Amino acid sequence: QVQLVESGGGLVQTGDSLRLSCAASGFTFSNYRMGWFRQPPGQEREFVAGISRGGNRGASGTYYADSAKGRFTISRDNAANTVGLQMNDLKPEDTAVYYCAAILSANTMSNPHNMDYWGKGTRVTVSS
Repeated sequence: QVQLVESGGGLVQTGDSLRLSCAASGFTFSNYRMGWFRQPPGQEREFVAGISRGGNRGASGTYYADSAKGRFTISRDNAANTVGLQMNDLKPEDTAVYYCAAILSANTMSNPHNMDYWGKGTRVTVSS
């Protein structure tokens, strides 16, 4: 059974940091690009960050939405079947349910519908 299980969310204040983690099982993790998405209250799900199969050691290994660039860092550990998202300098606009997802094809992550597998999400609330 394919599973993606997010953890690390919580209630924080503006300027704080959080590290999210996603544990994967039931598929060949190293064959998939991984991404983080978020869904703010009342809004559609949007792309946050993505990472290539080999991680950030390769060319064009990581990619970010403009809202995340410079503040968030995505990483993966293929030996542990995990993907992380380090979030620094959090803002109220970052409040959302955060999801990790996997994609086998080379299609863009800009469209969440291209993703093959999804976790159930972890909630991040940033108070002002």
